[in-house]
This record gives sequence, C-alpha cells and structure tokens, in this order.
Amino acid sequence: MSQDTLVPEMEHTEPYSNNHELDLPSKIEALLFVADEPVSIQHLAQALEVSQSEVATALEQLTEHCKERGLRLQHKDRRVQLVTAPETADYVRRFLGLDTHAKLSTAALETLALVAYRQPVTRAQIEAIRGVNCDSVLRTLLSRGLVVAQGRLDQAGRPIIYGTTFEFLQHFGLSDLSELPALEEFGPSVGGGEQHVPGRAADEAATHEEV
Repeated sequence: MSQDTLVPEMEHTEPYSNNHELDLPSKIEALLFVADEPVSIQHLAQALEVSQSEVATALEQLTEHCKERGLRLQHKDRRVQLVTAPETADYVRRFLGLDTHAKLSTAALETLALVAYRQPVTRAQIEAIRGVNCDSVLRTLLSRGLVVAQGRLDQAGRPIIYGTTFEFLQHFGLSDLSELPALEEFGPSVGGGEQHVPGRAADEAATHEEV
C-alpha cells in the first residue's frame, strides 16, 4: 500500500467569503475595534473611501446601536474610539485584575475639574482660582493620562496650556465633553466667573503652537 493511500484526502475549500455587503457603521466599527488609539474622522473616510460627512452620519448611527450593547463611542477633537460601556467597568476591572484602589485626591479632582471646564487652560490660571501651587497635582494628572499639554499660549512666557484626554472620558464614563454636568452645579470655584463651553479646546488650541 502506497503512502498516498494512508493519507485521507483533504477536501478543498475556498477561503471564507460573504457576499453580503456590510453597511458603513459596521465597517467603521471594525476599524475602531482593531485601532490601538483614537482615530480621526478624516482617517476613517480615507480608509473607507467615503466622505467625512458620511462617516459622521454613520458614527451617529453606530452610537445609537451601541446603546443596546456593552460598547460605547467616545468623541473628542474630531477623533473617535470604541470603548467598553461604563456600566461594565466593575466586570472589566475584575476580569483584567486591574487595581481599583488608586483613587484621585481631592486636590487632583478639583484641578481636573478646572481643566475639564476651562480648557485650554494654563497652570497659572488654575492656580489663580485654586489659590495654591498645582505643580505636583498636574504632574499626577499627566502621568495618569487624564490631562495632556496641548500647546503653548502666544503671550509673554509662552505658558503651556492643558486639556483633557480620551482617558479622562473613559475614567468618568463619558462619551464626550458635552456630557459633563452643568457648570452651575459646581459654583464659581470651577467657573471662575467666566462661562466656558466644554469641548471648545479643539477650536481654541488650534491657534496655539504644539509642544
């Protein structure tokens, strides 16, 4: 008996293919799933060979679809990422064995609130409101990835301006900055007597030089 007769004949199969064309929200979901960082709307449009307005519309549809699932879309500065829903945070931490005891101090939370509501903001502006030195607190927030240096203000001394990150949204279970509580709930200590609109950082910081 030849060796060939001892080897079962393997049935030849074609590579898996599906003739069903996915809709645009599904394609975007797939790209965001494999992305290791937030993706710009422009990049998504280029990859999918569609217009940015089509991507924006599809993202709205995907946002609604995700409300019934364990995933959420986060938006910031015309970038987007796919994350787990905040309602699943405890399960995710337990599954991954993450440390849940690393809490932010009161000083860090106060400083973070100022950055979130007044961004882009300088250290001097934060200290003027809080009345204390914020060097160490800002270093902590930077190391935790909750705050980032967005550029430098075009004035004497060229101070660094700070804003929040995608990690900030994830930490507090927000989809975007518009979901922050109303500023009036925190009183003048956060507002500083001036009305600031969450999410305005992208427009204002664009006029400043990047670090």
